[in-house]
Amino acid sequence: MLSAFLKSVSHTGRDETGATAVEYGIMVALIAVVIIAAVTLLGSTVRETFSQVQCSVSGKTWTAATTSGGTGTCA
Repeated sequence: MLSAFLKSVSHTGRDETGATAVEYGIMVALIAVVIIAAVTLLGSTVRETFSQVQCSVSGKTWTAATTSGGTGTCA
């Protein structure tokens, strides 16, 4: 009887299926936080770059902003 109890206890400690799901959930949450931070920090720079490329493709001249927070103009 004691050996059956010890066998069941040893199998219980090895079952990690629930822990794996929790670990994947934490990984997904951390990846989402990193993506949100990157989009927030780089959003205006990427928008400015796409505006410059759009202006160049249309054959116009891009003039950069004179202030760090401003946007350039396409003429």
